[in-house]
Amino acid sequence: MPVRRGTFTPLTSEICRDPGRFGALAAEWTALHRRSGPATPFQSHAWLHSWWLSYGTPGRLRVVLVRRGGTLVAAAPLMLTHRPVPVLVQLGGGISDFSDVLLDDDCADSAAPALAKALAVAARGAVIDLREVRPGAAAERVYECWDGPRDRLPDSSCLELPAVPMDELLGRLSSSRAQRARAKIRKIDSLGIEARVVPADEIPTAVERLLHLHRLQWQGRGVTTEHLSARFSAHLTRSVRSMVEHGDAMVTEFLLAGEVVAADLTLMSPRLGGGYLYGADPMLRDRKVDVATMLLRESARRISADGRSTLSMLRGNEPYKHHWRPETVSNQRLLMARGLLAPSLRLVAAQAAARDRAAVLVNERLPAMKAGLAKRTGRGDGKG
Repeated sequence: MPVRRGTFTPLTSEICRDPGRFGALAAEWTALHRRSGPATPFQSHAWLHSWWLSYGTPGRLRVVLVRRGGTLVAAAPLMLTHRPVPVLVQLGGGISDFSDVLLDDDCADSAAPALAKALAVAARGAVIDLREVRPGAAAERVYECWDGPRDRLPDSSCLELPAVPMDELLGRLSSSRAQRARAKIRKIDSLGIEARVVPADEIPTAVERLLHLHRLQWQGRGVTTEHLSARFSAHLTRSVRSMVEHGDAMVTEFLLAGEVVAADLTLMSPRLGGGYLYGADPMLRDRKVDVATMLLRESARRISADGRSTLSMLRGNEPYKHHWRPETVSNQRLLMARGLLAPSLRLVAAQAAARDRAAVLVNERLPAMKAGLAKRTGRGDGKG
């Protein structure tokens, strides 16, 4: 139950290192997740616990919990790593588009400094490295009251649209581009492609189909190899069913003549929704179906109908996303340490800056590399 403002029950904190106990926190974690306004689906217990089962390192779990009178009012899901200095990173890793801590909205003013103090105890000789923190996230409040060395760095860019129906999204485009988009929609409708939301009890089979279609879609082209791994498949199968049951996820299948030809996994919170992963049969590309437009129309319809304000395209700067004139929102990387660890914090920040510079150089050279590859192979980039 929510903690009323003005109550003076003392705040207590602890560090959970036992994976079994972390699993048993599901009910109270989910309740706190609902009371933490900035939280995204990537902070749900189903997503984080499943991630730990697939990606966690035994003995490294560090989940910081703050309670008031037995009620969980703040939480930070962390894991200890060494790279090369000890660092506490958030659970969810590179497959999560947003990271954050959880703070109960009804007592965030007291829970944030309490969580900061508990994090300082948990960190000891480690730097706290919170990546992919969305603007307005609860972690910003902890960062602002941190008593020690800290640094704020840029992280990934995300593209966002207002959560409105497709007709309103088309109104954002130039008349010529909107006309082309409407022609693509008419093509989809003329083929008779239908969309269905998959019920929770069918999720394991639907996730398997989605990953199969994703593999087909990217066959012979560049693909995120982790999406083809057994551990990623196990993580999605475990997490998505529970997330669907709690309203944090939705799997939509697209059928042509009764056969599933595309599938899309959308993750949702009360404020935003975004397509996380999709797969499409290559025959749709052969039939000139614009899969991205098909998925966007369905996501916009369902996300806007549920009262959310943001349709997130999540991380990634793919050219097709810019056709819709989205707003660019930059995630942040928040570094915090205890006083004696200022040199370690500076080292982590310097390593991050070096990697960012290397990534910029690669991105600058990538178009020329793709052009050279296309010239040698006689193929384009294969965008569907």
